[in-house]
Amino acid sequence: MLLAGGQGSRLGVLTSDMAKPAVAFGGKYRIIDFPLSNCINSGIDTVGVLTQYQPLVLNSHIGIGIPWDLDRNNGGVSVLPPYERSGNADWYSGTANAIYQNLNYIDNYDPDYVLILSGDHIYKMDYEAMLDFHKQTHADVTIAAIPVPMEEASRFGIVIADEKKQITEFEEKPENPRSNLASMGIYIFSWSVLRKALITMRDQSNCDFGKHIIPYCFNEGMRIFAYEFNGYWKDVGTLQSYWEANMELVDLIPEFNLYEEFWKIYTKQTMIQPQYVAPTASIERAIVGAGDRIAGHVKNSVLGSGVVIDEDACVTNSILMKNVHIKKGAVVDHAIIAENTVIGEEAKLGEGEYAESKLNKKVYASNLVTIGSNSVIPDHVTIGKNTAIHGVTQESDYPNMALESGGYIIKAGDRA
Repeated sequence: MLLAGGQGSRLGVLTSDMAKPAVAFGGKYRIIDFPLSNCINSGIDTVGVLTQYQPLVLNSHIGIGIPWDLDRNNGGVSVLPPYERSGNADWYSGTANAIYQNLNYIDNYDPDYVLILSGDHIYKMDYEAMLDFHKQTHADVTIAAIPVPMEEASRFGIVIADEKKQITEFEEKPENPRSNLASMGIYIFSWSVLRKALITMRDQSNCDFGKHIIPYCFNEGMRIFAYEFNGYWKDVGTLQSYWEANMELVDLIPEFNLYEEFWKIYTKQTMIQPQYVAPTASIERAIVGAGDRIAGHVKNSVLGSGVVIDEDACVTNSILMKNVHIKKGAVVDHAIIAENTVIGEEAKLGEGEYAESKLNKKVYASNLVTIGSNSVIPDHVTIGKNTAIHGVTQESDYPNMALESGGYIIKAGDRA
């Protein structure tokens, strides 16, 4: 059961039009491709994807599951949005509540075990090995956990385990953590245990695994174990962590390898045209997507498919998603530009010094220029650092043809 209904509000304008799991990653992929690929690589062929917030892009991407070999008569992938029942219609309110509302779907398969996944992390993991551990320890619940720096431990659910990896305590985002073993939001439950827990805790407000289901299992004396994972795992929940994870992909020896034959990441590929690199172009340390046409200069950047970079334009340290057009002479530095956006001629993005955000200090807290999907930036404007833009903007939106650092432009009807 793959939880993919979250907004991902800390990604700002990138998730104005789509759920976080649908956000592009690595030029070719979307974030949800990683847990879906892990499933099929682990031999899991029955997956329920729970959607809610802005599901259109996500639903279109998943389709009937063809890229992941999940288009099957028995099992396969099922998209599970909230639905109206007799007497009431409820949105999903919490991760566990979302699973509870789909008890009938799970009962239909009568499984021995249920794997719960988040749809918004970047990693490769063999869930079959985790299931083997669950069986060997005779666990009722197994929580995947990863060591994190002690100074970051308060951001996570923290587990404390004995030498046999049996969990003795679980703390949800503790102020003073006593362990650095963090829950990854990946759980294996014996189905009978999970079913009883969900029904018992169904009346909890915003019923959540970390806050309600796991503590309930502790109180009931269930056998709960930690499966320690030591591979690459990235929560790309902030603009800075999302940008960093993409930039790591263009390292000479990337920490996260997208090119392994034995553990491929699969995705829906809509663009099959070849790239074109003009004689005027230069490309250094970059991922270049299918159908890209480059006549300008690209360095240390990740480009999605269908990107156009005109002559004399310069893109550095940036992420350009699908069908972005950088017009002649534009300069783009330290930017995240979402799909179908046009940057005007001679525009300059990422100029000046850092300034605190006037929109949302918690979301926008880096040197990045963040531009939402389907936006337009007019010719000749200058945009500072730590800025946010969403919508079709015009010269009149920019006093003195500039948006100062820390500033924002969110057009009417768009969300920040």
